[in-house]
Amino acid sequence: MAKPLEVDQLWLDRILEQVNGLQYGSVNITVHDGRIVQIDRTERTRYDQPSHKQAQPEQKAANGDNLRAVAQ
Repeated sequence: MAKPLEVDQLWLDRILEQVNGLQYGSVNITVHDGRIVQIDRTERTRYDQPSHKQAQPEQKAANGDNLRAVAQ
């Protein structure tokens, strides 16, 4: 049978710290023997796909060649 989870104010504060400000992503809480032992935060950044009609800015490569972004 599983032990009841022990959560004190310190762990609640740590969890809130990881969740606050997270727009896209996940917070994973690892529990061992009824105790929280680890919190992992994975944050994702989503970018709007530019329209094909929008001009793509040119960039310079390290060797001085012009590079142009290609929309897929």
